[in-house]
Amino acid sequence: MKFSSPLVRGTLLQRYKRFLFDARLDSGETITGTCANTGSLMGLKEAGTPIWISEHDSPTRKYRHVWEMCEIDLGGGPGLVGINTSLPNGLVTEAIQAGRVKELKGYASLRREVKYGRNSRIDILLEDPRKGLCYVEIKNVHMMRALGKAEFPDSITERGAKHLAELSDMVRAGHRAVMLYLIQRGEAKRLTLARDVDPAYGAAFDAAMAAGVECLAYSCALSLQEITVDKRVPMKG
Repeated sequence: MKFSSPLVRGTLLQRYKRFLFDARLDSGETITGTCANTGSLMGLKEAGTPIWISEHDSPTRKYRHVWEMCEIDLGGGPGLVGINTSLPNGLVTEAIQAGRVKELKGYASLRREVKYGRNSRIDILLEDPRKGLCYVEIKNVHMMRALGKAEFPDSITERGAKHLAELSDMVRAGHRAVMLYLIQRGEAKRLTLARDVDPAYGAAFDAAMAAGVECLAYSCALSLQEITVDKRVPMKG
């Protein structure tokens, strides 16, 4: 997925009210923009962090700047981290349609944001006359407290636990259900659950795996021009 226009570099001043941030662009201009991420952004929101920002000129937008990525160095050199949670569904859709997620190949059709479960919408529904239905829920992963080890979640997520329960319901109804964790960090070698951050999510994950929900974790390749789904990495619940 290519960015529609060149990204602008800046320095984070603060993230606040969950959806807003202030930054000083390399040009010297100070701006306020939107942060499309409801998580805590643990390790990514400290003042002084280098960030990359997209600009939009739509007259209907209150803020024309969107925080897309950070530059973080955990000891292996600076690396890009994607924090925009509006991107993963499109990234995974693109990868599935290109045949780059081998575990989800061979379905006749793909639909997004389909109503299901308890007043929810599944991120991707794969359908095939022979294979049947496959419900795919996608979670963005950006937290890393040790080099190479991505972790999810970075804050308490009751909604995430609900999604796991709904995927379990789909398995019990005779369908396939997959939780796909998309790691927007190129240096990720594995994924683990941050059970210290949200023990309830860990318990919901265990119950979902016992019910037959499948789990996939994929890392991304990131540049200032595009983000793409790269390769599968092992996960330890």
